[in-house]
Amino acid sequence: MLALIRIPVVLVAFLILNVLVLIVCLARPFHRDNVYLAGQLYSQIAKLLGLKITIRRPPGLDTDKSYVVVANHQNSYDIITICKAAFPGVVTIGKKSLKWIPIFGQMYWLSGNIMIDRKNTAKALDTLQLTAKKITENNLSVWFFPEGTRSYGRGILPFKVGAFRLAIATETPVIMVTASNLHDKIKWNRWNNGELIIDMSTPQQLDTSRSAKGWMAFYHAEMEKKFAALNDEVAESDKSR
Repeated sequence: MLALIRIPVVLVAFLILNVLVLIVCLARPFHRDNVYLAGQLYSQIAKLLGLKITIRRPPGLDTDKSYVVVANHQNSYDIITICKAAFPGVVTIGKKSLKWIPIFGQMYWLSGNIMIDRKNTAKALDTLQLTAKKITENNLSVWFFPEGTRSYGRGILPFKVGAFRLAIATETPVIMVTASNLHDKIKWNRWNNGELIIDMSTPQQLDTSRSAKGWMAFYHAEMEKKFAALNDEVAESDKSR
């Protein structure tokens, strides 16, 4: 019964937010804070689904500096959950083909996100070089989902190395963002869907003690440990509900 009320309410709210984000993007296209604003708006929908989102940010995070952000990618609900961890100056990297999806694609492009041609290796390399230039010249931070796909309850999937190569090449600190389990977390007929904890690590400069692949393996292991710890914490919290 609750789902019959929630579904139309969420759809209307999502449409309204899309219009608001599109207006902002048209008013200030490619602004460095568009992605941050969109993330804060879309994450409000989680409240309509009875989900509490707790963000743990490192103290004194300077958003005027550049970072490479690596985060776990679980399912389509990420658009209303982990996006809340976005901060001013952050953009993402997406497929160039996204630009042609009606409304969403235009918003994604005008938000200032970086579009790459994954089918063309040479162009993709040029885009990574452009990304490095944007990081250093515009104080942008770049958000990666290094798993490259949604995990759908399979834990932390193997990482791709691109984010770590970029961090080393640009001497940009890495922030690891880990969200607790979201798989089967949201039930539309359940009033209270509990808590989702999103942890942001202290920025770390990648030194030469490891190669890009070595840092990739390091962060994969760290995210697996953090993911397990957050899930244990949420499980204890759910017992007290």
